[in-house]
Amino acid sequence: MSDNSKKWFSLNLNSKTKQSTGSCGCGSTTGGCGSHNNTVEVEQKKDGFEQVFDVKMDRRTAFKQLTASLMIGAGAVSTSCSVIAGDETKEKSQIDWEEQFKGNYKLMTDEEKNATVNRLVRSYQIRTGKTLNMSSKNAEEDVLFGYAFNISKCQGYMDCVSACVEENNQDRNSQMQYIRIHEMKDGNGFNFNEADDNYYHEVPAEGHFYMGTQCFHCDNPPCVEVCPVQATWREDDGLVVVDYDWCVGCRYCMAACPYDGRRFNWGKPEVPEEDVNKNQHYLGNRLRKKGVMEKCTFCIQRSRAGKNPACVDACPTGARVFGNLLDPNSTIRWVLENKKVFRLKEDLGTEPKFWYFMD
Repeated sequence: MSDNSKKWFSLNLNSKTKQSTGSCGCGSTTGGCGSHNNTVEVEQKKDGFEQVFDVKMDRRTAFKQLTASLMIGAGAVSTSCSVIAGDETKEKSQIDWEEQFKGNYKLMTDEEKNATVNRLVRSYQIRTGKTLNMSSKNAEEDVLFGYAFNISKCQGYMDCVSACVEENNQDRNSQMQYIRIHEMKDGNGFNFNEADDNYYHEVPAEGHFYMGTQCFHCDNPPCVEVCPVQATWREDDGLVVVDYDWCVGCRYCMAACPYDGRRFNWGKPEVPEEDVNKNQHYLGNRLRKKGVMEKCTFCIQRSRAGKNPACVDACPTGARVFGNLLDPNSTIRWVLENKKVFRLKEDLGTEPKFWYFMD
């Protein structure tokens, strides 16, 4: 119970006890005649409703406080019946309750973001006995992330795909993958309709080349425009993110994305406990739930900590380049200024921050 709840509950209890004393004419101050306890209980409940609706507040806040009042009463009844749950069980219930009523992460203050992250960390600790390192770090000033892919160097090894799955806690049952490596025949151009995305043979295959796709983090993302609940948006550092707890699973963003960059959880994502990456970001690789969208975030838990995305570090041929587009000394800027680069479907005006080039 919050300090404010304790305060008004105590004041109301004392006030109504005084009013009920001797109201039946017995003159007792201890409630010994049996009628005073009932009077106090009725007045407490009544005053709980008045306390909520006499204060100017929005409907969500009013309902939250009202329900909290009813929970207080329910807790009193349970205690009187000696049905007392463990401290951790009560704490977990309180955490779950607060999570149900939290707002959109995009609209939260830094204090609210930290509180949300702390609740999730504590909830995981109660459930598993293990500790997460979850960040709510915001975008830094003068940072705009960009990515480049060297088609000449990619050999189709898919180390990037495996690293991405492990880093981002992707569902193992459905074999979800944010990254796709397309095997294409030489001389056919970039024909994705004829590309093989699930090859099971030794690579590189003669007469073929390889090209990777994922979320391109557009400056004008069509996926953001179609979301009816503002569960996805573009951050100041260019990362397009998703608030998994705000997503309603309509999949409009999936249909709107021209690059096949979105993934939907048809079932509850499963990651073996021993394989869970516990270095997480709220908008990145934290554990998801059934019925929500997810996607590549350029490994926000790593990129905002000054590291490369997992796929970049895992690439054995150095085909992937990542960095700050606003830093004139960054490798990504050198590539853009010294290589002949192109982007997919530039005519759509989405302005993806993902370029391709060849040596």
